[in-house]
Amino acid sequence: MASPAVWALLRGCRGRVLRPRGDPPARGSAEVVATSERYAVRRLPFARLGDSDVAFFERMMPGRVVTGEEEVKPFNVDWLKSVRGCSQLVLKPQTTAEVSQVLRYCHERNLAVTPQGGNTGLVGGSVPVFDEIILSTALMNRIISFDKVSGILVCQAGCVLERLNEYLEEQGFIMPLDLGAKGSCHIGGNVATNAGGLRLLRYGSLRGTVLGLEVVLADGSALDCLASLRKDNTGYDLKQLFIGSEGTLGVITAVSILCPQKPKAVNVAFLGCQSFAKVLETFTTCRAMLGEILSAYEFMDEKCMELVERHLKLSSPVTGSPFYVLIETSGSNSTHDEEKLNNFLEQATASGLVTDGTVATDDKKIKTLWSLRERITEALTHEGCVYKYDISLPVGKLYDLVTDMRARLGQSAKNVVGYGHLGRWGSRERRRRELALEHHSGVLQPFPAGCHRALRVRVDCEVQWEHQRRARAGLQEEAVHSVQQTRRGSGAHAALQSHAGPQRDPQPLQDAALDSREQRTLRSQWRVAQYLHFSHKHSGAPASTWMFRV
Repeated sequence: MASPAVWALLRGCRGRVLRPRGDPPARGSAEVVATSERYAVRRLPFARLGDSDVAFFERMMPGRVVTGEEEVKPFNVDWLKSVRGCSQLVLKPQTTAEVSQVLRYCHERNLAVTPQGGNTGLVGGSVPVFDEIILSTALMNRIISFDKVSGILVCQAGCVLERLNEYLEEQGFIMPLDLGAKGSCHIGGNVATNAGGLRLLRYGSLRGTVLGLEVVLADGSALDCLASLRKDNTGYDLKQLFIGSEGTLGVITAVSILCPQKPKAVNVAFLGCQSFAKVLETFTTCRAMLGEILSAYEFMDEKCMELVERHLKLSSPVTGSPFYVLIETSGSNSTHDEEKLNNFLEQATASGLVTDGTVATDDKKIKTLWSLRERITEALTHEGCVYKYDISLPVGKLYDLVTDMRARLGQSAKNVVGYGHLGRWGSRERRRRELALEHHSGVLQPFPAGCHRALRVRVDCEVQWEHQRRARAGLQEEAVHSVQQTRRGSGAHAALQSHAGPQRDPQPLQDAALDSREQRTLRSQWRVAQYLHFSHKHSGAPASTWMFRV
């Protein structure tokens, strides 16, 4: 069960928590309830789309304006089929100049806009809440340049991650990130959400590998920070504001990214462990013995494997263990790498850390093993509705939250599972793990927040959790008001929509609400970016299956 400190915090939780009206629909259901109907949210006073607006866009980009109800529908619904917007218009620009024209027009007309990439997100952040215009980057898929000497790729934001990786492999390079949604997700969306992925352990985060960005701000002005230098001290590093900004500060239209060389030797081991403590010990031993060739370390519990086998008909070569780990090595010398991996496996087996396992060296078997990990989320959607949150916890506390949640939910949830990356730790040598939660009922909505406060660690849940955090602190409307005041001073329009719960008259941001450092950071970011013209998405909704993805 949860510690006394956690339960004490949960009992003392205050603030408004956004709750849905009724249970969310299961994936694959005929109709998804509109987000604006399911949640107690209010549309802010933006202009309504008119026939003259549609005519303007059709003249600007003929053949790339989507208006039909059925044609627009896929853009309004998220991948999990859990939330739905009511947009009546989808625009598909091909160049930065067209994005600039669109945003300039929307700025002048006070029309709200939602940027959308591959729409593969799991928290509904890429779909409208109301009737915002959807600005799709699907046709901005051109590779601009690639330098084989430096390994620097410059491309438009709508390039699909898998296509980029295939292009680079022909040149002897790979993308520095890899995701389960690589076949659909866009590099611009990856950057906008600061995606980590399966290769973060080896190549680091996008904040380090992204060298430059081209961004269009809310008033249509283009910000050209598309540098291709690894070191650039000529001014403020403005691109960092847009990495992880999720489309709230501007639309990313092009990316410059540093790509590593393709490894010549890749090995994957799939191992069984008898406890989560053994998983952690195996990780420590793995890092010590594999060193520079270790490129991924993933864990998953037995419930994940049951779901993957049941719903996707995938077969695991290792069975009968409560936990499983997938270890990938990549290097330039196959003999050297295999020797190090074999030594590690002998040590792990002899010490009792690992009870069973298999190793794959050819591409087909490697892809088969990786599919067991990458398709867990897909398997969970067959069990019912799922929602995702990311939480950072000290590594020793990671699976405690899974067991606590199982005890808390009992029979009210179909599944509480844990899986994900075990290769992330903080720069202060304090290891942290990112966690994703998928749940079935709203009674536990404050639970993860209480855990994160008790442990004094970071909550990282894309758009949804940020709204809940500010709602509980009672700060969301105040922060929005502060942003709007800054915007009014420059004469710009804003389209930041607050979904923290029942509205009240906003009050200016006070020192008692945020400390001076947070205030300075918040305000300086808005001033540098100048304007906000994009809709924040709704708060996270309670769900049906709890899923922990690190």
